[in-house]
Amino acid sequence: MAEQHHDLDPQETREWLEALDGVLEQEGAERAHFLVEQLIDHARKDGVNIPYTATTAYINTIPAHLEAKSPGNHNYEERIRSYTRWNAAAMVVKANRSDAEPGGHITSFASAAALYDVGWNHFWHAPSDNHGGDLVYFQGHSAPGMYARAYLEGRITEEQLNKFRREVDGGGLSSYPHPWLMPNFWQFPTVSMGLGPIMAIYQARFMKYLHDRGFTQKGDRKVWAFMGDGEMDEPESLGAISLAGREKLDNLVFVINCNLQRLDGPVRGNGKIIQELEGDFRGSGWNVIKVIWGSGWDALLARDKKGLLQKRMAEVVDGEYQTYKSKDGAYVREHFFNSPELKELVSNMSDDDIWRLTRGGNDPHKVYAGYKAAVEHKGAPTLLLVKTVKGYGMGSAGESQNVAHQTKKLSDDDMLHLRDRFKIPLTDEEAKACKFYLPPADAPEMQYMHAQRAALGGYLPSRNPVNEPLQVPALDAFKAQLESTGEREMSTTMAFVRIMNTLVKDKNIGKRVVPIVPDESRTFGMEGMFRQLGIWSHVGQLYAPQDADQLMFYKESTDGQILQEGINEAGAMADWIAAATSYANHGVTMIPIYIYYSMFGFQRIGDLAWAAGDLRARGFLVGGTAGRTTLNGEGLQHQDGHGHLFAEFIPNCVSYDPTFAYELAVIVQHGMKRMYQDQENIYYYLSVMNENYTHPAMPAGAEEGIIKGMYLFREGDAKAKLKVQLLGSGTIFREVIAAADLLKADFDIDADIWSATSLNELKRDGMAAERYNLLHPTGEQQVPYVTQLLKDRQGPVIAATDYKRVFADQIREYVPQRMVTLGTDGFGRSDSRQALRKFFEVDRYHVALAALKALADEGKIERTKVAEAIAKYGIETDRPAPWTV
Repeated sequence: MAEQHHDLDPQETREWLEALDGVLEQEGAERAHFLVEQLIDHARKDGVNIPYTATTAYINTIPAHLEAKSPGNHNYEERIRSYTRWNAAAMVVKANRSDAEPGGHITSFASAAALYDVGWNHFWHAPSDNHGGDLVYFQGHSAPGMYARAYLEGRITEEQLNKFRREVDGGGLSSYPHPWLMPNFWQFPTVSMGLGPIMAIYQARFMKYLHDRGFTQKGDRKVWAFMGDGEMDEPESLGAISLAGREKLDNLVFVINCNLQRLDGPVRGNGKIIQELEGDFRGSGWNVIKVIWGSGWDALLARDKKGLLQKRMAEVVDGEYQTYKSKDGAYVREHFFNSPELKELVSNMSDDDIWRLTRGGNDPHKVYAGYKAAVEHKGAPTLLLVKTVKGYGMGSAGESQNVAHQTKKLSDDDMLHLRDRFKIPLTDEEAKACKFYLPPADAPEMQYMHAQRAALGGYLPSRNPVNEPLQVPALDAFKAQLESTGEREMSTTMAFVRIMNTLVKDKNIGKRVVPIVPDESRTFGMEGMFRQLGIWSHVGQLYAPQDADQLMFYKESTDGQILQEGINEAGAMADWIAAATSYANHGVTMIPIYIYYSMFGFQRIGDLAWAAGDLRARGFLVGGTAGRTTLNGEGLQHQDGHGHLFAEFIPNCVSYDPTFAYELAVIVQHGMKRMYQDQENIYYYLSVMNENYTHPAMPAGAEEGIIKGMYLFREGDAKAKLKVQLLGSGTIFREVIAAADLLKADFDIDADIWSATSLNELKRDGMAAERYNLLHPTGEQQVPYVTQLLKDRQGPVIAATDYKRVFADQIREYVPQRMVTLGTDGFGRSDSRQALRKFFEVDRYHVALAALKALADEGKIERTKVAEAIAKYGIETDRPAPWTV
């Protein structure tokens, strides 16, 4: 709260205020605001540098006399809202009277019903011939309300309501918004709190990108994001609000449901969350509209000539406001109206009248006025801070109770109270049985509801993916990557950049490619794309870049193709998600390629990557400088030895760890075909390295194995007396090749060398075969692909990667031979690649040693040969293991 200074000259103060009132009356609010701003600016120039307050009074931003009046039939809307409230609660309660007790939430939607109802009835456009459709990020815990509304609209059946959170046998309703499980209904997964806000911001920004690049849809499209006040404590919730303000995303509307409660208790029991958030967002350039008090307070505020009521509103902390709504009108009279003057203000009101003084978010008229102002505002994103009551209308069963969030069971008496409170035409027995209420189709409120949605283009939420197979380049388009580089060395990162250059130049799909980088374009060798493609900026380039005289200068433009997000992996990932789901949300298929330091991928943005799976995203994630030993010098926090394990966690993420340019080309081309031609709902993670070396030409017939995850790179002598199977991926595969040469030269042992482009895909293939065999015991048994490749091969299998040993251990059960795995368990270090590989025991010498030890364990050579190798290769035997702490 701002410090209150004593008024040394009340008469002078009154004159200034009266002058301001005159301007307001004669010339309006905008002129008054301009004059006040000029006064403040003038004072600061003269040295009056007292910081301004980032907050306004604790009242509605829009005064009653300036409110846009809510159109439509208010009686019909109230009935629809009441039916929705009832059906939402009945669905959750009925589900939890079963043996399954699947859980669910009642109070979140109860607090927010008016917020959604006003949007459905008056604001939110569905995709149509005249409008591209608004995008609404519904708050996850309010999902029952969305189902209840869809039931009234005839889009969800009573059978589905009866299967709330029962999805295994099909036909059920997801616990929260999950596009993967309800692909024609939900658009955005939002219940992992904090992700909705950041994804919505970048979605709004991506809409501007699409518009500037000519992929425009009709209508003044908006992105609406609903969230709770407690959710704003998540770092992702506030982490990108400055971007929205800086880029003036006036197509974005945030609605924060300020019911003052989080999951366990008050959000800010000792403070005021609305004021705190107002300061945060106003300081970041947002237009902030507060909807705090319902219409019943207007007359009281108008009679409050001394400002005592407004002062009391400002001094009460949120913990007290929560308590008031858990009590009754008499308690509020005694504790809120706590002075003789305030008690006099409500002396003509009964306790019931006082109790009926609603909060702004539970008053549809106030909500409408706020929404109207938000959609008409230009030049900045808008935040609506809407004060509500958690569990509104539920009485002692959950209204403003600390336990409200966990409420999922209501007694018979509670159901009767809810029925009566919202005037649902059900008998006592029907109400106790949680019967759903569906008015006749010809009921006037039902006809009104359908008419309102028809005028807005249709129903929401609704997911409408476009059926748009693309003509992707054939493999021979990447001819340069399929051939040997000869004496020339290059990294797989550079090979990928050249593949991407081929894609952006393709006449069929080039314009659809969306290159995304955080702030490492030069690290990845992508600076050549700056001038070629341009970095997208909605305002273009308002300055002459420092390197304007250079060939590859830093170029920003309104039609730029690259999205460059600064040091902001979460923002770049949100960009990628918006582009990767464009086929479902914007009616146009885009091809996003996000390249980043691998360590700052899944580890840092894993929750967003999981959400991308739920979203049915399509695109490429590229982890650069991947592996624990390829990035020399950067050390512990930069070296990734587990990224592929994270990738495997996501069921529809297809991941590869290629070594050579031709492997990358085959993988990318095949991925393009699967995602953009066959339109599979998958996305790809590729790891690429910054180590330079020569690349061979692709062996004949290797394509199938590259895609499946493993192929024979080089075959040893089939007649050799001693033989091993050496397997590797990524940067360590070259050490495996070198180990084969050591074994042959020093011990006359031959090796078959296998490139394991995707151990994750091999594991999934093996699991599929196992499951089929389990369920079809009398049928022809399937053989995992790894087993097929190795079953007739001689010698133990040695697998080495630049990742934790468990990465290769995944396929152990499908390998018919003895298997030994080498990996990079432990924290990273700064040193040369050679030293790092020796430290983690994955260099060529340790691979050769592991092969000799496996042969000795099988009795095929003497153990003295192993000791000989230890001495020959200078391997330390007494130093601590690299994973020890």
